Amino acid sequence: MDGVHDLALFSLTVLVLNATPGVDLVFTLTRTLQQGVRAGVAAALGINAGCVLHALGAAFGLAALMAASATAFTAVKLAGALYLAWLAYGLLRQAWHPVAAPADPTRGAAPPANPWGLFRQGLLTNVLNPKVAIFFLALLPQFIDAGAEHKTRAFLALGAWFVVQSTAFLVLFVLLVAPLRRWRPGAAVRRALDGAGGLLFALLAARLALTRAD
Repeated sequence: MDGVHDLALFSLTVLVLNATPGVDLVFTLTRTLQQGVRAGVAAALGINAGCVLHALGAAFGLAALMAASATAFTAVKLAGALYLAWLAYGLLRQAWHPVAAPADPTRGAAPPANPWGLFRQGLLTNVLNPKVAIFFLALLPQFIDAGAEHKTRAFLALGAWFVVQSTAFLVLFVLLVAPLRRWRPGAAVRRALDGAGGLLFALLAARLALTRAD
């Protein structure tokens, strides 16, 4: 790519980021285990649609505004934390008041996946995380030549690379974890899993709320 260097190192960095447990990975995992491959893929596509917006923001200066403005960073951070807290509340409520399992074990307890709704949820979990925007702004310039004639084009090229690689990783992750849905745990185990997922999202919300711009 014109104006870009060390693509192998960039790819390795993106892989490490994708494989590190965080909001995006946890969201994709929970939706896959609850509603299957279609739901997991929809969530993954929504997450990476958010990455597209972050990449555009980094390329055209929106991420720089958040990095420079404590007010803008705090506003996005708190919105993201509230959204994660809402997801946590839903899981914890389900753990406290579980839905009765169907009499026929061949029927899944989870409702049919709504791909568009899951896509929107994935998009929001990613877009409302200012750490992702700051990450794009901090990472991408390290792989752009200082003397590049079209730095914005180089930003966009690296952002596109990130999105394609991240999408491939999450889709593969969905396919790998989807077989775990065949395991049919008892009511107590389902409640424990929902509770654990809710607590994890609550912790992620708290961590995001406490994140500082610097």
